[in-house]
Amino acid sequence: MSPGDYGTKAVPSYIAAEAETTPLPKITVPVAAPPASSSKGLGDLPMRVVYRTIAVAAGVAVLGAGATAVLLNRDDPATAAPRNSAAAAAPSVISASSASSAAAPAAGAVATPGLSPLSSTGASATPGADVDAVSSPAASPDTADVALAAALKDPRVPALPKNGRRLRTLPGRAAAAHGSIKDRRSGVALPRFTKTWALATPAPFASRQLLPKVKGASYRGMLVSCPVPIPEQKTLRDTAFLAARWTLNHHPSGATITWTASQPIKAGKRQGWLLGYTVHYTLKGKKRVSAAALALVDVPEKKPAVVFVTIPDSQKKRWHDINKVMSSVKAL
Repeated sequence: MSPGDYGTKAVPSYIAAEAETTPLPKITVPVAAPPASSSKGLGDLPMRVVYRTIAVAAGVAVLGAGATAVLLNRDDPATAAPRNSAAAAAPSVISASSASSAAAPAAGAVATPGLSPLSSTGASATPGADVDAVSSPAASPDTADVALAAALKDPRVPALPKNGRRLRTLPGRAAAAHGSIKDRRSGVALPRFTKTWALATPAPFASRQLLPKVKGASYRGMLVSCPVPIPEQKTLRDTAFLAARWTLNHHPSGATITWTASQPIKAGKRQGWLLGYTVHYTLKGKKRVSAAALALVDVPEKKPAVVFVTIPDSQKKRWHDINKVMSSVKAL
């Protein structure tokens, strides 16, 4: 059979497969040349790397700004101005305007023998009472200024006299004492009276002794010791002044003070300050007084200690016990 014999019939597949084919031309894609610079741009970096870089830069900027602010404000006089103005606004008790006005008795005060307020014709001044006023190294300036300023504005408590005065010998005879009470919490020792005085539950103080109750009287004599319960001041004298104001909490409401003594003392080997004063108040419509005194003692590594005694006029026979207490206080 000749090739023409198939006519228009389809060519069998096995014949078509054997047909000669023309090979396809080889296409070659040229490789692009690398860029001149081998460094990667910001867009080539992973996003997490970009975010971390921004966070680190922001942190460094914040720290730098804070350090700069601290360095600039360290010596800025404006930051020191409030402290200086507060100190100027609260003058020391030592620089009271005049002794006569500070020692003036409260309005309506009862004149009682042995308890007359300080005056220029009274007892002689204690040598060195005005010098330094015995500094108190642990005082906090800000707290001291605020507390002292408030006390100076209190009408119940006049400013301390400019010149010191010794505690007068009060009338009566001292009660019998047997040894002393060693108040280790406060760091002081004081007389342990017998018979007339009785030990009592110390709270809220560290030690307490009481005179017997008097029929018809609301108050009786009290002798206590404790660490100073008010902000410590720059001097023992100023601290004693605030402590005396605090003792009004243990007298009838509306009580006022007139000073009878202000002097430095030696409590054993430690320094201290003594204040004597008369407390004026009204009970059942009658004007009454109490004789009082406190000793503020500098105690090493502790707050100063306070020994406070007050005896009402209903027990004036015991007033001389105040002299006994003040002359016997010692630091432990």
